[in-house]
Amino acid sequence: MTHSTVIADTEERAAVRGVWEDLGLPGLVDVHTHFMPDNVLRKVWAYFDALGDGVWPITYRDDEDTRVERLRSFGVRRFTSLFYPHRPGMARWLNGWAADFAARTPECLRGATFYPEPGAGDYTEQAVADGARVFKAHLQVGAYDPRDPHLDRVWGVLAESGVPVVVHCGSGPLAGPFTGPGPFAEVLRRHPRLTAVVAHAGSPEYGAFLDLAERYERVHLDTTMVFTDFTERAAPFPEDELPRLRALGDRVLLGTDYPNIPYPYLHQLRALTRLGLGRDWLRAVLHDNGARLFDLPPARM
Repeated sequence: MTHSTVIADTEERAAVRGVWEDLGLPGLVDVHTHFMPDNVLRKVWAYFDALGDGVWPITYRDDEDTRVERLRSFGVRRFTSLFYPHRPGMARWLNGWAADFAARTPECLRGATFYPEPGAGDYTEQAVADGARVFKAHLQVGAYDPRDPHLDRVWGVLAESGVPVVVHCGSGPLAGPFTGPGPFAEVLRRHPRLTAVVAHAGSPEYGAFLDLAERYERVHLDTTMVFTDFTERAAPFPEDELPRLRALGDRVLLGTDYPNIPYPYLHQLRALTRLGLGRDWLRAVLHDNGARLFDLPPARM
C-alpha cells in the first residue's frame, strides 16, 4: 500500500465515521457485503475485469484481513459474508467456509446459502440450527427458478425460523431467466412470513418490489448501489417513488456491495444522504433497522 493510499484511506475513514456520528448513531449495520473463499472472490473480480477497461473497477481489491479491518475502521458494527453457488454441490462447502469466517470475525453475521438440489432443505435446516444469521440467494448468477420444488422446504425453513434471506431477484445489472418480480412474488405467496431482503431495492424494477414490500410485512429492501452516480446512469430510481420509500423507512436497510464496488464506500452513504428523506429515515436505514432485524445488543457509546 502506497503512502498516498494510506492518506486516502485515512480521509475516507474519517468521513464515513463523520456521517454516522453526525446522526448520533453508534455505527453502521451493512447487510450486503461480500466475503468468500479467496479463489471464488478472485473469479468474481475476474468477471468484472472482463467487462473492459474502467467499466467496473474494484475499489477495494485487498487481502481479506485488510478488507475486514477497513470495515471496522469505518465503524461498521455488523456486516455480512454474502456468497452464492452457481452449480450443485457448492452450497455445503461455502456454508462451511462461512462458519469458520464468522467464528474468527465477530462483527460478521454468519452467512449461508443454498441451491435447488437434493438435500437443500436438510442442509438449510442444519445451517439454521448451527447458527446461521442470514442467507443469500442470487437468482441471476445461479440462474435458477426460486419456485423449484427442491427449494420449497428451504423457503419454509427460513419462513418458520425468521432468519433473513437476501435475495438478488431484480433484473439488474443483467436480466436472467428467473429475475424480475414475478418468480419471487410467487415464492412470497406460498411463504408470506418469509423475512426477505430484496437486494439493490429490486433494481431496475423498483416500483414492483416496493409493491411487494407494501404487501408483505417481512419484506425489506437494501440500498446496495442504489442512488449512486454509477447506478443512476443505468437504472435511476424514479423520483416519484421516493415517498413510498420514505413510508417504508422501517424496512429499508443499508447495503453497499463492499468490496466489489466501482467507487468509494463513502459514496453510498452520501448518495442516501442527498435524497433528503430526513435524519430519522437515515438513522433507521444506516443502523437501527439492521440492529433490530438482527437483534443486536446495545452499542457501547
